[in-house]
Amino acid sequence: MAYYFEEPSRTFGEYLLVPGYSSAECIPTSVNLATPLVKFKKGETSPLMMNIPMTSAIMQAVSNDTLAIALAKEGGVSFIFGSQSIESEAAMVARVKNYKKGFITSTSNITPDATLADIIALKEKTGHSTVAVTDDGTANGKLLGIIGSRDYRVSRMSPDTPVSEFMTPREKLVTAPDGTSLKEANDIIWDNKLNALPLVDKNDHLTYIVFRKDYESHKENVNELLDENKSYIVGAGINTRDFKERVPALVEAGADVLCIDSSEGYSEWQKNTIAWIRETYGDTVKVGAGNVVDGEGFRFLADCGADFIKVGIGGGSICITRETKGIGRGQATALIDVCNERDKYFEETGVYIPICSDGGIVHDHHVTLALAMGADFLMLGRYFARFDESPTNKVRINGRYVKEYWGEGSNRARNWQRYDLGGAGKLSFEEGVDSYVPYAGSLKDGVYTTLSKVRSTMCNCGALSIPELREKAKLTVVSSTSIVEGGSHDVILKEHVTD
Repeated sequence: MAYYFEEPSRTFGEYLLVPGYSSAECIPTSVNLATPLVKFKKGETSPLMMNIPMTSAIMQAVSNDTLAIALAKEGGVSFIFGSQSIESEAAMVARVKNYKKGFITSTSNITPDATLADIIALKEKTGHSTVAVTDDGTANGKLLGIIGSRDYRVSRMSPDTPVSEFMTPREKLVTAPDGTSLKEANDIIWDNKLNALPLVDKNDHLTYIVFRKDYESHKENVNELLDENKSYIVGAGINTRDFKERVPALVEAGADVLCIDSSEGYSEWQKNTIAWIRETYGDTVKVGAGNVVDGEGFRFLADCGADFIKVGIGGGSICITRETKGIGRGQATALIDVCNERDKYFEETGVYIPICSDGGIVHDHHVTLALAMGADFLMLGRYFARFDESPTNKVRINGRYVKEYWGEGSNRARNWQRYDLGGAGKLSFEEGVDSYVPYAGSLKDGVYTTLSKVRSTMCNCGALSIPELREKAKLTVVSSTSIVEGGSHDVILKEHVTD
C-alpha cells in the first residue's frame, strides 16, 4: 500500500505565534536579520551572508537586473531568471555586478567630434547622465572632458552642436591619479563639491570614475549587500539541461551564487547537475537546489552537495502544480519536516545547510512564521512582482493600478526546463497561470514595511535574531473560527458605508 502521512498538510495561515517574554532590550531597532545563504561547517561562518532573509524568485516576471540592484541595496539577493538565452542572463548578471563599485569603469563614452544628438541617444541607451569624452571614445582613452546633465539644454541647443563646444574640458576638471583609495576619492569629491571624480593614469588615460551618488547611496542603504570589490551580490538561475554551457557564462559574468530552478528537486537530473559543478569548480561555485517537501528529499540533495535547499511545491500564488498533477504539500508542514531533517543532518555531520522557504506567503506575518519554523530565508515571487523595480508592465484596470505576473509554467513563459523530467523539450501542459497583482510602489518602501512587522513580532517573542526566534518561538494551530476572530469582525467598516 501507499504510504500515508498521519498529520494533515498545513499552510502558514493555520498557525499563530504565541508571545514570549520581552525584555527591555527587545526593541525593533535592535533586531538583527542577518542570515546565511550557503552552507558552512560548525564553528564557522557562512561564506555568503545576507542582511535580510529575502530573495526574489527565479521568474521572468520578477528577477531582472533592475530588481536585483534594488533588493541588494536592502540587503537581500535576487536570482536572475534563467528562462532566457545564456547570453541575455549573463548580461543581466554583469549589469548588476558593474552597477556599483567604488571605482566604476565608464560605460558611457564618446569622442569630442560627436554631437548633442549623439549624447541624447547615448543617454537613452545607457540611462547615464555622466559621459566621459575621450580621444577614441573608449573607457580607457585619453581624457579630454566630461559631460554632465548641467552642461547642455536640449531646448536651447541645436542637435548638431559638437560635444567639444559644451563639455567641461580636461583643464577644468578635478581628477585624481589611478591608485587613489576610495576614502581619498570620496574626500576629494566632498571637498570640491563634485558629482563625479575621474581617475587617470600617468599618461592621462581614464581608468575609473568615482561617483558622489554611490557614496550617498551607501549612507542611505546601510544594509546593502556588497562583495569584496564593493559590487552588489547577485544570484542566477540555472536548469538541468544546458548547465554545462550556462554555468561557465554566469560565473564569468560574476554571479555570486547559482540555484537550480526546478519544480521538483528529488531527481537524478539535479544530482548530475551538482556533480558536474563540483567536478568542474569544486566548492568555489555555490549552488542551491530544490524544490523538496520532506526530509527524504532534503537528505538526497544534501548528500548531492547542495549549498542551500529550497522547500515548496505548488504553494506559489500562480502555481497550479497541485491542481494539475496532484503533488505537493502544505508549505508549513513541508517546511517543518525539512527543517527537522536539516537539524538532524547538522548534528550528524557538523554541516549546516540553509533552508529557503519558497511559496505560500500571503501576508507579511507569514514571513515571521516561516522563519520561526526553521527557514533561514524566503524566496518570493508575487511579493516582489508588485513593485516598480520588477520587469513587468504597470497597467490600470477598473480604476486601480496592477502589474502583470505570470508563472514559469504558464503558456506565456513556457519554461519547460523547469518542469523537465527528461522527456521532450517542450511544455506539455501548463503548471502556472497568467495574472495581475496589485501595484505596491517602490521595493524599498515595501520591504521596509514588511521587515518592520517581522522585527516587531520577533520582539513579541523575545528574540533579537533569527536563530533566537527559532529557539524561542511557540506556535499554535488555529481553528477556522479563530482565523475569522483574528481579523476585523462584527463591525461595519467605514470604507463600506455609502450614502
